[in-house]
Amino acid sequence: MDIGSLLYDLFFDYTLRTVALGSVMLGLLSGVLGTFAVLRKQSLLGDAISHAALPGVALAFLLTGSKEPIVLLLGAMATGWLGTLFVTLVTRNTRIKSDAALGIVLSVFFGFGLLLLTFIQKLPTASKAGLDKFLFGQAATLMQRDVVTMAILGGIALLCVALFWKEFKLLSFDAAFAGSMGYNIRLLDILLTTLTVIAIVVGLQTVGVVLMSAMLVAPAAAARQWTQRLDRMVLLAGFFGALVGLLGAITSSQVAKLPTGPTIVLYMSAIVLVSLLFAPERGIAAKARRRRRQRMQFAAEALVVHLLHHEGHPNEPTESALAHMREHLRWKEEFAKSVARWAITHEWVARTNGHLRLTPYGREVARRVMVR
Repeated sequence: MDIGSLLYDLFFDYTLRTVALGSVMLGLLSGVLGTFAVLRKQSLLGDAISHAALPGVALAFLLTGSKEPIVLLLGAMATGWLGTLFVTLVTRNTRIKSDAALGIVLSVFFGFGLLLLTFIQKLPTASKAGLDKFLFGQAATLMQRDVVTMAILGGIALLCVALFWKEFKLLSFDAAFAGSMGYNIRLLDILLTTLTVIAIVVGLQTVGVVLMSAMLVAPAAAARQWTQRLDRMVLLAGFFGALVGLLGAITSSQVAKLPTGPTIVLYMSAIVLVSLLFAPERGIAAKARRRRRQRMQFAAEALVVHLLHHEGHPNEPTESALAHMREHLRWKEEFAKSVARWAITHEWVARTNGHLRLTPYGREVARRVMVR
């Protein structure tokens, strides 16, 4: 399918437009709020909340008999919040660490949710169809009313982030300092956690409880590799989340029986991998280049110091100087030649008629090294 046809479907095909809008909103919201979770080292909290939300969906259906999105999402929000409260109470009042408490919440609430879903399935008048999509996600079943609900909840969450930007920034980097300035740390923590719960329950129908934690953490983890500023990280995380939501929706619409949720997560995993490898400052490739550059610089410093010591003697042949470095510093021959080329390129050393000699700048570098 060409770009024109794809754009036409994106705007005029009801199903694709609805799924794309829902996925983009999910990616944007989870990217923005996931940034604060990652910076506060609460990445596993998203996993626990998403699993804790499952029994809320089932309980909301059992109590109301309704499958309206807002009803089910409110139930998910209630038990998600209850799971967060349980983690807080356990870590504050017992010797159980937060990771163990998160594991308990995840397994207990998720098991209870599966039990309720099994019970609902056996009810003769339950008409369970649709509840299990919260388990693994089923973006293709999104309807316009679902997208409207997601837009309202997501808009409220993003508005809160904008209004409390300074407070959330202080809470993420130095909660003690924020408290010393008079901010109510506990209230801010409750508000930020509530917004995280909203982001998670909004995404349950699209990617499900199993994959929702990836949508919360992965965009922020990728964005963290590209910048050290919070505002840019939030914007990048939101952009990455929205981008993979759009790509996942389009790809799943073009390939038969390809689920949207897992496709979104796979695209997000690819962006995380690229960020980890090729980010300009924090990427693995950039770090490898810096280590190699530092190694070459240290080796070139040793070379110019050696040449400075022998300046009073006749010029050494290139091979003589490098042979000395290979012998005393155990350099390999190819590495020694690379060091010489590096020093020449940076105008520390010049080669004349097969001899190495220091340049004025190289002599200055050698003297600085010797007095360090």
